[in-house]
Amino acid sequence: MVSLLGPRQAGKTTLARAIAGTRKRVTLFDLENPSDVARLTAPMTALEELRGLVIIDEVQRMPELFAILRVLADRPRTPARFLILGSADPRIVRGVSESLAGRVAHVDIGGFDLTEVGAERVRRLWLRGGLPRSYLARSDASSLAWRRDYVRDFLQRDLAELGITIPAATLGRFWTMVAHYHGGLWNAAEFARSLGTSEPTARHYLDILSGAWAVRQLQPWSENLGKRLVRSPKVYIREPGLLHALLDLTTFDQLFAHPKVGASWEGFAIEQVLAVTGAHDAYFWATYQGAEIDLMIVRGGKRYGFEMKLADAPVLTKSIHIATADLRLERVFVISWGRTSYRLGDTAEVVSIHDLASRLRELT
Repeated sequence: MVSLLGPRQAGKTTLARAIAGTRKRVTLFDLENPSDVARLTAPMTALEELRGLVIIDEVQRMPELFAILRVLADRPRTPARFLILGSADPRIVRGVSESLAGRVAHVDIGGFDLTEVGAERVRRLWLRGGLPRSYLARSDASSLAWRRDYVRDFLQRDLAELGITIPAATLGRFWTMVAHYHGGLWNAAEFARSLGTSEPTARHYLDILSGAWAVRQLQPWSENLGKRLVRSPKVYIREPGLLHALLDLTTFDQLFAHPKVGASWEGFAIEQVLAVTGAHDAYFWATYQGAEIDLMIVRGGKRYGFEMKLADAPVLTKSIHIATADLRLERVFVISWGRTSYRLGDTAEVVSIHDLASRLRELT
């Protein structure tokens, strides 16, 4: 059994149908289709006789299926293989973890990344994000219009269909606040004051958006180094196109002139590094003395650090020296907007965003 999870409109269904086209025996259930829902009125009866590949799309709409899938997955010789698709909201994650532990492989899918669209299109990808309909729109203005509709539908329809009863206006206001804090440390007290609510409630809102792939919480790396370490997560809007929609930025020139352009670049570059390396466990590191590293991943027992710099020609900083020594980093990559990659020393190098895939191949 494979679980294909990710945000709405990221291309999960398109990918599943492409996989189905390579198989001889396929049964597809789309739980947004009332006739397919009717076919699963008696789910055990409907599923237990099937053979080949069984695809269940929007599985979060019938959480009772998880317990039945567990039984079907445990059958001798397992006559069917199951591909389940859905948005990674908290209820899906809980259903999979409670019912299908040890029986399912998880594959996370986001929008397009640089390895798919090509480095020559980095400006468009950064501005519009990787959701296919946004990226492929005829113009920046039509892309922004689509993303605004996406935000409205996500808040008013998608979350309600998942059983989340928080008013759309409240969650929309919170999401916009996160956009303005993009790349900053999570401060529950400040968000709670701005919303006129409690800190646990603000935290609950953050977890909802994180579970629905709208927000990334980058956790701090904690190690006893004899220094005061930052222990709050950093928050990012995962899709740069949605960040720019929430900030009302239409064109690349508007983005480059905006005060959040550096933070936007940081979030975009982090998502590209994670997409290229396939890293699941990612952290940042910072001390109250000012030393920090934007991203750290572990590969083969070795630690690799990443700094995201919008400058064309970044230099080796004291902060990078401290992070390399304290964290015992194998190498530090400074991801740059410029077109030139070059070494900064024995353990550090500048990597142009245009060279990202080739220079990080060793970490995949």
